[in-house]
Amino acid sequence: MSSLAPLIQGFFTDRLAHQRQASDHTVVAYRDTIRLLLRYTSQQTGKQPTDLDLGDLGAALIGAFLQHLENDRGNGTTTRNARLAAIHSLFRYAAFRAPEHSALIQQVLAIPSQRTQRRDVCYLTRGEIEALLAAPDRGTWWGRRDHALLHLAVQTGLRVSELTGVQLQDLWLGRGPRVLCHGKGRKDRATPLTRHTVIVLRGWLAERGGDPTDPLFCTHRGGRLSPEAVARLVAKHTAAASVACASLRTKNVTPHTLRHTAAMSLLHAGADTSVIALWLGHESQETSMIYLHADMTIKERALARITPPGSKPGRYTAPDPVLAFLDSL
Repeated sequence: MSSLAPLIQGFFTDRLAHQRQASDHTVVAYRDTIRLLLRYTSQQTGKQPTDLDLGDLGAALIGAFLQHLENDRGNGTTTRNARLAAIHSLFRYAAFRAPEHSALIQQVLAIPSQRTQRRDVCYLTRGEIEALLAAPDRGTWWGRRDHALLHLAVQTGLRVSELTGVQLQDLWLGRGPRVLCHGKGRKDRATPLTRHTVIVLRGWLAERGGDPTDPLFCTHRGGRLSPEAVARLVAKHTAAASVACASLRTKNVTPHTLRHTAAMSLLHAGADTSVIALWLGHESQETSMIYLHADMTIKERALARITPPGSKPGRYTAPDPVLAFLDSL
């Protein structure tokens, strides 16, 4: 076994688990990155992962790996930067344990992140929401499960990892109904539920059954749904809903789109961005400002207050029909 294998093992068991006490989501994300990197390096060098040395992971190879993520795997800039952040974290750990590779480590740490382009938030309108919720076939077990999952996602704006992590004991449908979720950064938060959502979830719970620690939304065998499974079911029902709602064909609807939809619904209802940040579990209120930029109704109301050039200030009043008739004579 080469020197890279114990270095990786120490990074996960010592740095992430004990020193940083990283969350399970962080550990999984870093694990996936290192696994992808080792597989790519193995293909490029012809060595087995256990035979790789830190010297095999030079800056040129890391750069080629990042290009591979973009060109071959179709990853966007955000994913590319997240993978690079995990690699940088590993190499910062290696800097104190492999000083003989300090020049190589500094070259890798010098690889910059790419600048991301801010795009408009994609969210669903009221008609599109109704079409999506009507898409699952509620004559089947899967359809009733998907309908309840989509309904909860659109109303609460839970992240896909939070949605799949909700257990039966996290749901309270009595007075003051709410769902408790274990969010990003290991922060717990409770989100209130509407009367309609409570009705849908009660129907699903009556059929779901199970122990308190079982997942709320499960596979047919009772296991926890994966984020990929949720993405597939959202895409499937969006395609079905687009038959009745043509505007859905122009949108890339993902589980995160449903989160944006919940936020825009709150904004249109008059909720402040601080409330939206609290509702969605954002670390900072600045994150919620993207919804102000995406809301055309706010911009249209501002435009309505502007006096066009060459016109008199004040509100326009339609002429009296009788006076208008006399003026036309």
